Amino acid sequence: MDNFQRFLNSIYQNISTAIQSIEDITPNVKNTSLKEELATQNSNYLVLQKECEAIAKAEAIDIKDNDWFEKARLFTTIKMTTTFDKTTRNITEKLLIGTIMGIITCYKDQCDYESVSIELMELSKKLLNLEEENFNKLKKYLCVKD
Repeated sequence: MDNFQRFLNSIYQNISTAIQSIEDITPNVKNTSLKEELATQNSNYLVLQKECEAIAKAEAIDIKDNDWFEKARLFTTIKMTTTFDKTTRNITEKLLIGTIMGIITCYKDQCDYESVSIELMELSKKLLNLEEENFNKLKKYLCVKD
């Protein structure tokens, strides 16, 4: 696997993790405003996921989604951390932690693959901007008392 494919896979998996996290945690969300925010975020991630898929198709690359173990780990973690505490604050905290992890991955990828592809670097920057916007929008839900 060359660096172009590694970079594309990393971006794709970062996006897929965000989408899965939102889909797994949304059923526990009671706050209407937060639920709407998550729907918007999910839509934005899906747009970037389609961009990844289009690049992969154009380059004849078989991009790899997260493996079943990673998906199961993520699902289990979300269920365990929200089973007994479904408050907006707790759910937001879990979302913010995931968002920070996505931001860190973007920064690491941009350092590791800085000379690989301008196109992928731009896509990574779009993802980073989305992650940072999401972080800033989610912060306010830490103050919601329910």
